[in-house]
Amino acid sequence: MAAFLSEYTWTWLAYIIAAMIHVGLIINLVAVAALVFIWLERKISGRIQDRLGPTRVGGKFGWLQTLADGLKLITKEDLCPDGADRFLFKIAPYVSFCAAIGAFIAIPFAGGAYPWIAQHLNTGVFFVLAVLGLEVFGVILAGYSSASKWSLFGAMREAAQVVSYEVPLGMCVVVPVMIAGSLDMVVIGDQQAGWFTNWLVFHDPFTFITAFVYFTCAMASVNRAPFDLAEAESELVAGFHTEYSGLRWSFFFMAEYGSMFSVSILASVLFFGGWNGPVPITDLLGLSGAEVGTLSWAVAQALGLANVLLKGLLGVCLMIWVRWTLPRLRIDQVMTTCLKYCTPIAAAMFLGATLWQYNFPGRAFFNLIPMSDAVLEVSEGWEVESNDPDEEEEQIARGPEETGGLL
Repeated sequence: MAAFLSEYTWTWLAYIIAAMIHVGLIINLVAVAALVFIWLERKISGRIQDRLGPTRVGGKFGWLQTLADGLKLITKEDLCPDGADRFLFKIAPYVSFCAAIGAFIAIPFAGGAYPWIAQHLNTGVFFVLAVLGLEVFGVILAGYSSASKWSLFGAMREAAQVVSYEVPLGMCVVVPVMIAGSLDMVVIGDQQAGWFTNWLVFHDPFTFITAFVYFTCAMASVNRAPFDLAEAESELVAGFHTEYSGLRWSFFFMAEYGSMFSVSILASVLFFGGWNGPVPITDLLGLSGAEVGTLSWAVAQALGLANVLLKGLLGVCLMIWVRWTLPRLRIDQVMTTCLKYCTPIAAAMFLGATLWQYNFPGRAFFNLIPMSDAVLEVSEGWEVESNDPDEEEEQIARGPEETGGLL
C-alpha cells in the first residue's frame, strides 16, 4: 500500500511539474509577444503616418521603449473609484488576461506523432473558440464595476459586438474542420503537409473567401480597429478601461495582444498550413521521418515552431496595418457588417465548401491546384468509400488515434 501511494504521489507530482512548465512557457510567450507587438505597432504606425516612432530608448530603433513603459506602469498608483465594486473592479483585468492565455493551452506549435502542445485535445478548435469568448466577461466586469457611464457603455458595446461576431467566426472555423474531418488541430495541420498548394486556403474557392471572412471576424472579436467601439476615445473617453491605471490597465492590453496572436495562429493552423512552410524544407532535408527524440526530429519541430510563430507575427502585423489604414466604424455599421454581410457570406461559403466535397459533374475542371492525399482521402468517408470489407476492418482496428479521430 505504501509503495502504491508513493508511486501515485510521484505520478501526480510529475503532472504538476509538467503543467507548471507549460503554463510558464505560455505566460512568457504572451508577455514577450505583447512587448514586441506594442513596439511593432508604434513603428508600423509611425511609418504609415510618415513618422519614425521610438528612436531613443534601447538604441536608435527604440527596442526597449515598451519595457520602459512597463516599468513606468508598475510604479503608477493603483486607483479605484469611490463608487466602484472593488472586488469585481480588481479581478476584471485578470479575467481577460487568463482567457487570452488560456487559449494557448490547446494550440499546437509543431505537429507529428508527438506535437509541441501544452494539452493535446481532440476538440482543440472548439476549446480555443470557447476560451477566447470568455475574454468579454472581463470587459463586462470592468465596465459594470467602474461606476462610470462611459465604462458601462463601452462594456455593453463590447458584449454586443463579440457575441454577434462569434456566429460568423464559428461558421468560418467549421469549414476547415469539415474538410479535414476532425476538430483536432494537430490533425488539421498535419493534413496540410507538403507544398503551399496543400494549404486549406487553396482547397477550393469557398475556403479561400472564408479565410478573409475569418480574419474580419477575428479582428472584431479581439476589439481591434476599425471595430474598437468598446474604447472609442472620441466618444467614451477610453471606454471600458477609463477608470483603470497602472498595472491593471496594462493587463487589458496584454490580453488584447495575446488574443490577436492566438487568433492569428489559429488562422495559420486552419487555413495556412500551420507548422508546414510554403516549401517542405523538412522533406527536402530528410528530417520529416526522423525518429522521435533525435536531433533531426528536434530540428524539424523547431522549424515547425518557427513557421507557426512567423505566421502569427504576420497576422498581427496585418491587423496593425488595417488599424492605421481604415477609420473607425460607428456601432450601427459594426453590427451591420456582422449581421448583413459576414454572417450570410460565411453561411454561403460553408454551404459551398460542403457541396464541393461531392464529385459533382465538371468538378475536375475547377481543381486547378492538386491537393494532398491526406486532405482528399479523409473527409469522414465522403471522398473515398471502400467496398473491401478487409480494409474496413483494418481501419476499425487502427482506432481513432491513428485515423485522426474519424472512427
